[in-house]
Amino acid sequence: MVTVLIDQQEVEVHAASDAEALWLDGADLGRVTGFVLKPEGLCKGAICVPLPRDGRDFARADGAVDLAAIWRHMGHPAVHDETGEVWALGTGAAARASTLAELEAPDFALPDLDGRAHSLRELRGRKVLLVTWASW
Repeated sequence: MVTVLIDQQEVEVHAASDAEALWLDGADLGRVTGFVLKPEGLCKGAICVPLPRDGRDFARADGAVDLAAIWRHMGHPAVHDETGEVWALGTGAAARASTLAELEAPDFALPDLDGRAHSLRELRGRKVLLVTWASW
């Protein structure tokens, strides 16, 4: 079993990890990332990322795909611990810069003084002042 940390969640998958590769089957690829491997590339809904046909092996004949290689190809970091049992798939600098350029805060939820949760999503389209404080 391998633990994959992605999008603030951890997913347990049956995978083979060696050096810089993380091999898992196509069903687990979809479960972990939401992407599906198709002839046109790696797809999530109507959006597909073409995979180069330059000799790099992103997929094997048995249907396993190297998620780490695919992730790096898309410009995102993929790192693992010394044993290869825990992998972290991050967001690349280009995607983070794009999010910052949009000036839209990511969604989060916090309780009010009565314990009712309120999310930023509820306030989209309205002006919001966020005040934060930390004791450190």
